[in-house]
This record gives sequence, structure tokens and C-alpha cells, in this order.
Amino acid sequence: MKIAIIQTDIVWADPAANLQKADIAIASNPGADLYLLPEMFSTGFCTEPEGIAESECGIALQWMKWRASEIDAAIAGSVAVHENGRYCNRFYFVKPDGTITYYDKKHLFSYGGENLRFTPGNERVVVEFRGVRFLLEVCYDLRFPVWVRNRGDYDMILYVASWPVPRISAWSTLLLARAIENQCYVAGVNRIGTDPTCEYCGASVVINPYGKQIVSCPDNTEHVAFAEIDMEELNAFRQKFPALDDADSFQLV
Repeated sequence: MKIAIIQTDIVWADPAANLQKADIAIASNPGADLYLLPEMFSTGFCTEPEGIAESECGIALQWMKWRASEIDAAIAGSVAVHENGRYCNRFYFVKPDGTITYYDKKHLFSYGGENLRFTPGNERVVVEFRGVRFLLEVCYDLRFPVWVRNRGDYDMILYVASWPVPRISAWSTLLLARAIENQCYVAGVNRIGTDPTCEYCGASVVINPYGKQIVSCPDNTEHVAFAEIDMEELNAFRQKFPALDDADSFQLV
């Protein structure tokens, strides 16, 4: 399994421009099984989504379906969605056959006011694709380890983010922790550039179950990086060192 992480500078509230940038990045870097884009990759991270969020059948999702089919690969990333009178920060995972799986961000960023306009999800979502099970997570979810505790149901966590410069050390540290404690691969894709409130530097990475970086993107640079996910190596490690068998159990409500 080959994964491509796409670190991009998102144009504020301009889906057409951002989809074009994503399309060029994918077309210029063929050969991956999965292409992973940042949080709200079509608009930038918005806490006031009126006039910015798209419908559940909007332009970003339609582009993801078309492009996934064209390249025979999955495309994933989050989009601000307006559905049935509510707004969701929705992480889409679109397979080349048109199958759509989505996760609505559970932990809304109250410090930035995301909770005032968006409705949180309440379902943990794992999607299987080409022999790898992916747990879908969005940005602030990274700070809540109980929510993502590995129950033996996934092999890799995908984090898409708009994580600003002042807290970037927490981003890098927590990604490593999630990989180590859950004995899994982790991909964290963060944007670069600026929006009306924040500055972003990227620090996008793929980490192996030992807590080692496989690949990373250079800071403040639009970049696509490839990583190989080795399921034989992962399964061998879990069998040799079955730490998850000794983990505490949690009752989630």
C-alpha cells in the first residue's frame, strides 16, 4: 500500500482554486493507492461556515469521486458540509469504485469557536481499503487518546488538520504518541499558508508503529510525499510485542 500525503496552501473560501491545486498535485504525483488532503481542503478551516460550506453532494465530493475513479486510487480529506439544517466538519474517504465513507469530527475546536456552528459526530469510523484498515480523525481529535484507542480494529490513523504554528510542537509530539501507544501507522497532513486568523507551517508526516518518521514534508512548502505501508511488518511487530493485549479498557459514552 502506497500513501501520498498532500501538504498544500489553501486559498481562503475558494473551492475552485483549491480543487485545481489538489488536482495538479495528484496528477503530478501518480502511483499512490491513497491520496490524503488536509482539513477543509476546499475552503480553509472556517468556524463561520455560512456561505462557505457545501451541500452533502457538493463540488468537493463530486471532484473526489471523479478523480478517484480516474486514477484508480482513494482520495480522502475533510470538507465543511451543510446538511439538514446543520454544519459538519466531514472527513470523506472516497474509493475508486465510488464508495463513500465519512466521519464527522467529534471533538470540535471550542477554543476557536467551531462548536458554535458545527454539530459534532458521535461515531468512530474505520474504513478498509486494499488490505489496510484506516481510522478517520480530524485535527483536534489528536488531543484525545481515549477516543482513538486501538481496539484491534485498525492498522493506521489518518489525521487531516489545520494546525497553526504556535502549537505545532504539540502536533508533532502527539502524532508520535498515537503511533506508539496504538502500535499502528499514523499519517498527519497539515496545511501551510495563512487564513483570516492563523498561520500554518505544515509538518505533515507518516509515522511507523515504532514511532519513527517514514516521510515528512518540508515546512512552509507545498509538497507531496509518498510512504509505503507494510502490513506484514506491522502484524509481525504486534505478534512479537503484543502490548495492546495489556491495554486498559475504557467505557465510552
